[in-house]
Amino acid sequence: MASQMHQPAAGSACPSCDEPLETGDLFCGACGHDLSAVHEQPDDHPTIAIGTAVQWPAATGTDSAGTPAPTHRPGDLPGTDSGGGPLAAPAAPAAPAAVRYDNRPGHEASPDVPAVPVQAAAPNALPNAAPSVSSSGDFELPAPEAAPVGAADPRAVDPVAPPSGTKLCVACRAGHVDTDGYCENCGHAQPRERDHMERELGSVAAVSDRGLRHHRNEDSFAVSSTALPDGSPAVVAIVCDGVSSATRPDEASEAAASAANELLLATLPRGTHPQQAMHEAIVAAADAVNSLATDPGEGEAMEHDPHRHQNAPACTIVGAVAAGGLLVVGWVGDSRAYWVPDDRSGPPARLTEDDSWAAQMVAAGLMSEAEAYADERAHAITGWLGADAYELEPHTASFKPDRSGVVVVCTDGLWNYAEGAEDMARAIPADAAGRPLHSAQVLVGHALDGGGHDNVTVAVLPFAVPHQGAGSAYNKA
Repeated sequence: MASQMHQPAAGSACPSCDEPLETGDLFCGACGHDLSAVHEQPDDHPTIAIGTAVQWPAATGTDSAGTPAPTHRPGDLPGTDSGGGPLAAPAAPAAPAAVRYDNRPGHEASPDVPAVPVQAAAPNALPNAAPSVSSSGDFELPAPEAAPVGAADPRAVDPVAPPSGTKLCVACRAGHVDTDGYCENCGHAQPRERDHMERELGSVAAVSDRGLRHHRNEDSFAVSSTALPDGSPAVVAIVCDGVSSATRPDEASEAAASAANELLLATLPRGTHPQQAMHEAIVAAADAVNSLATDPGEGEAMEHDPHRHQNAPACTIVGAVAAGGLLVVGWVGDSRAYWVPDDRSGPPARLTEDDSWAAQMVAAGLMSEAEAYADERAHAITGWLGADAYELEPHTASFKPDRSGVVVVCTDGLWNYAEGAEDMARAIPADAAGRPLHSAQVLVGHALDGGGHDNVTVAVLPFAVPHQGAGSAYNKA
C-alpha cells in the first residue's frame, strides 16, 4: 500500500533548519530536508528545553482598540518578594577587574578572536605569581617582598680578605693559588715566575722570556752594581743558558748566574782586577753547577764509575763588567756578547767566540763561517759548566772602547735571529744607552717575532766614555 505524501502548510518551518516553507514544498530549499517523511512525536515531554531557545507564551486578549495585549517579559514589571515587599532592583554587573591583554607573540588580539584577558596582579600577590603585561607589551613583575626588619644587607658585607702573601688566580681573579701553582677555584695553572722576568738596575737591565716553543724557561740572569776601592762604579751583567739535554737545566743556569754575580760583588770592591774577577766568577759558577750533580751511590766504587756524572745539570755562561774605564767579558759555551756603539757610523763587533762545533770548524780552517753555521751540527757546544764537562776553560777578554756604546749580553735564543754584529746593531733601538730596559724588551720581541723557538734572555749594559777619548786597547786571555 502506497504511503501517504505529507505536504507542509504555508507558514510552517523546516523541522531541520527552521527555514520558512511554502505550500507544496517537498524538500527544504535551504538544507534539502525531505519534507514528505512523517516524523514520529517523541514519547517524552521534557520540562527543560535542551539545545533550543525557550519561547515565552504570547499574551491573550486585546485592548479597547482591538490591539493585542503586549507581551511582558519577567523583568518588565516589578514583583514582590515572599513577604509582599518590592523586589530589589537587579544589581548592575560588577565592573570587571582591571585587565591587561596578553600581547606575547602568538597571543595578539584579532578582530575575529577576542583577546584573552590576564588578570593584573593584586597588591598582595604571591611572589611566584605570573607577571602581568603592560600596555606597551613589557612584563610587569610584582614588587619584591620587603626584607625583614633588622636583616643585614648582603651587599654591605665586606669580602673576606685573603691571607697576607696569598696569590690570586690570573684567570678567575678569585681563587687562591696553591703551592703546586694551580688555582683552588678554577684549577687554572698559573704562569711560573721564570716564564718572563725583567729587571732594571740603574744603567743596566735584563729581560728573560720562555719563548713560544719551550714549556719552561731554562735561562737565568743577574744584574748588579757595586763600587771599586776608588769609589767609581762597577756594573755587572751575567746571562746563563741551561742545557736542555741535561737534567735540571733551569736550576743549573740559576745557580751559575747567582754564584758568578756574588763573587764579582765580593771581589771588585777589594780591588781585584775586573778581568781576574771575571775568571774567578766563572770558576765559582762552575762549582755551583757541579754541586747540583747527584751521585748514584756511595763508597769507593762510585769514584771509579765512568757514568756517575752522566747527564748532570749543565749550562753556558757569559758576563760583562764595566769598571774603571774597562769593559771585561767572560764566557763558556755559546752565549754571546756584542758591542754596539751609540754612533752607528762606527762598526759594531762580536766580543766572544763560541765554544761550538761550528766555531771549531772555522778556527781550524776546515769550513767557512757560512758553511759551518749552516750545518746541522753547528750549535753542538764543546764547552759548558757542569760535572760532566771535559775540562773547564774560562775565556775572558778586556777592552777599552774609545767611544760610548752598549754591550748586548745574550743567549742563542736571541742571536739566532740577529747573528751578525750588524744584525744586532739593526735590531737594538738607537737610544739603547738611555733606555736599557726598553731596549732589552725590544730585542726579546725581535726574537719572539722571529719564531721564539728557544728561551730568550738579554742584558743591555751601557758603557760611557768621556768625550776626549783615550784611544783603545785590547787584551785577551
